[in-house]
Amino acid sequence: MQIDVITIFPQMLERIIKESILKRAQQKNIVKINIHNLRDFALDKHSIVDDYSYGGGAGMVLKPEPIFCAVEKIVSNRKGKRKVRIILLTPQGQTFNQAKAKELSQEEHLLFICGHYEGVDERVKENLITDEISIGDYVLTGGELPAMVIIDSLVRILPGVLNKRESFENDSFYQGLLDYPHYTRPQRFREKSVPALLLSGNHSQIKKWRRQKALKNTLNKRSDLLEKITLSVEDQKILKELKKKRDSGNAITF
Repeated sequence: MQIDVITIFPQMLERIIKESILKRAQQKNIVKINIHNLRDFALDKHSIVDDYSYGGGAGMVLKPEPIFCAVEKIVSNRKGKRKVRIILLTPQGQTFNQAKAKELSQEEHLLFICGHYEGVDERVKENLITDEISIGDYVLTGGELPAMVIIDSLVRILPGVLNKRESFENDSFYQGLLDYPHYTRPQRFREKSVPALLLSGNHSQIKKWRRQKALKNTLNKRSDLLEKITLSVEDQKILKELKKKRDSGNAITF
């Protein structure tokens, strides 16, 4: 996979892509990430990429010419046969989630444009953009942090990036549920012990316990997620019992 990012603050992203899983994915040649400084595509000697908004109002708007030039150069150099997916990071976009991460991870080439100030000239959206994506209903200074959130989320599920596929398949949201609790050494800490079942070596019972805990966490913290996934008959039985205990005021334990 190839990922390109257009930004006016390239140093914000250059450090992040050289660390942890993103670094490993690039070393394995699973993904290639290129950061492009939008100012390098400005048409004037002062490298100006923004201007005042027609009609008045506070804030500046990113100009269309540098963005068009940057996108056209990147697209013209593409190696894959499939069309480049061009994504604008904007509060007006579709809210990003794990399903979107899976979808984007199937692409050969992604190009992210980091918005800034009051946004980008509307002609960029009308003529270049295939997707507008937001990471939540709140305001950030620019699209750099959302770009890195999305890139990290989709790269880690590319085949071969993590050592074990299970490492991401059990993550919160990957299967539509929140994660189950995790424990490590020491076995006992400040009078609190690791659940005995996790030390038993009974893998089928441990798997069942983890599923129950994931369902419990999701019901208690993000019950809306349960409406979006397909539950097994066993899952439905567990949830029915959890709801019964919750509604009766009894503590829910497994």
